[in-house]
Amino acid sequence: MKNKTIMLGNEAIARGAYEAGVKVSSAYPGTPSTEISEYLAKYDEVYTEWAPNEKVAAEVAIGASISGVRSLACMKHVGLNVASDPLYTFSYTGVNGGSVFVVADDPGLASSQNEQDTRMVARAAHVPVLEPSDSSEAKEFVKFAYELSEKYDTPVILRTTTKLAHSQSTLELNERVEIEDKEYQRSVPKYVMMPASAIGRHLAVEDRERRMADDSADFFVNRAEYNDTKIGFITCGIAYQYVKEACPDASVLKLGMTNPISKKLVDDFISKVETVYVFEELEPVIEEQVRAWGHNVKGKELFTRQGEYSANLLKKVIYGDDGVVFEKQDAPARPPILCPGCPHRSVFSVLSKMKIHASGDIGCYTLGAVAPLGVIDTTICMGASISALHGMEKARGKDFIKNWVAVIGDSTFLHTGINSLINMVYNKASGTVMILDNRTTGMTGHQDHAATGKTLKGEETNAIDFVELCHAVGVKNVIEVNAFDVKTLEKVIKESVEGDTLTVIITKAPCVLLKGQKFPNVCKVDPELCKKCGVCMKIGCPAMTRDENRTVRIDATMCNGCGLCTNYCKSGAIETVVR
Repeated sequence: MKNKTIMLGNEAIARGAYEAGVKVSSAYPGTPSTEISEYLAKYDEVYTEWAPNEKVAAEVAIGASISGVRSLACMKHVGLNVASDPLYTFSYTGVNGGSVFVVADDPGLASSQNEQDTRMVARAAHVPVLEPSDSSEAKEFVKFAYELSEKYDTPVILRTTTKLAHSQSTLELNERVEIEDKEYQRSVPKYVMMPASAIGRHLAVEDRERRMADDSADFFVNRAEYNDTKIGFITCGIAYQYVKEACPDASVLKLGMTNPISKKLVDDFISKVETVYVFEELEPVIEEQVRAWGHNVKGKELFTRQGEYSANLLKKVIYGDDGVVFEKQDAPARPPILCPGCPHRSVFSVLSKMKIHASGDIGCYTLGAVAPLGVIDTTICMGASISALHGMEKARGKDFIKNWVAVIGDSTFLHTGINSLINMVYNKASGTVMILDNRTTGMTGHQDHAATGKTLKGEETNAIDFVELCHAVGVKNVIEVNAFDVKTLEKVIKESVEGDTLTVIITKAPCVLLKGQKFPNVCKVDPELCKKCGVCMKIGCPAMTRDENRTVRIDATMCNGCGLCTNYCKSGAIETVVR
């Protein structure tokens, strides 16, 4: 089968893994990498799963590789931080069946808490990196990554970025290649990384990196394109597309492998070009290496380390006013906001009313930091809400956290929150931990997890019970409450924060965007009864507005009938009715 089609970068990566004969894939959802696993799950020949976190996903892939099959682990850039512990050691042990880590960076912070360059981690871990620049390369680079992995006995990182992951281009479909399982042979020096073994493996890593750097001059993923030799670019990934758009007549050294880099290729290219620019998003990884080899190139002194690059950015730098630059048009500001009917809004409305501070976490509920709710005080990383609250108590005492809670989503709790809760139990903490259980991984597009009862492939499975889990780790006081029962919720929170014991409050209500959710009711305002006090507006529901007379209006097309606003209307002007 050889036919052309159009695919998203993430879909193309999944297709590449399928065609390469991958048998096991494990991942944790994280934008912009999430869709890779969702597309891969459509291929019955590949076992795919959602793992509780990226460290587990990496270890599953490592185990599958050691057993002798090709494996895949997918994550976003901050997920690699979680997975870096096994990755560093996997670099030492090497593979049996080929193993690839797909890591999606997020220049411009479309959906992340920091900008981070995966190539920096890969260099430290001595792991090779491939960077495709379109969907066709994404598919083919995945297949090539498995060849490299098995030839050089190494895991390989395929680095993508938001723009590549979510843009489309054409590619050619090929048949799946069924790879024969490698024979497993027990080898303590190779796979058991105690100090005596690791010393020898470190030397093996250095040797393979030297060989790969030398050989990469002939890899098809690297190529020199000679045109006008007065100006040239060394570039990689999606930035290559901007170079070709902005400076189509320039010479280009396109590096598909950005770690290790071929010195021979770089030396040869620079010797033939008068002025060379290194054009790479985020950190000066290529630039620093090229400068270390004694070459005088232009780079980050002209191009920013922040955000996504563009053809316009390049035109401004190279041509100044002489270049044709299409300015980005200002669009009306659309700040992110919790959806109408979101159960997190109900929880935060109570916390706001009680003037409670919240140690926050990563998820939709991070939006509780902004007006008008203004509840979340901290957001650090996955699972940190609970640990941070614990640190506050140990630093300032029990009285300090009398008006604090930790809030964490159900998926994030299973990711790394459970470890933090165990730490609170073990170290005799008090405090209030709120698990906001909306039955999904909401922020990344409603993926299942270990407490939803469904696998990545949609199969029925065991569902973790949060109450039993919390009891099992030693929390004595665990309370479940409907997220929209604001009176009970306020009572439970008040008793908990004023107490001296560790309490877990589980607020339960499904995400309003979950498939199959039905909304038979809608909220309506009686303008004759509205006192125009604005109390109901403090919950920040986007379905609610005020007219020119300051009377509250509710958009029936947006309202999901959750009834939260009725709890705050003291004049009885709002009621919930059947649509």
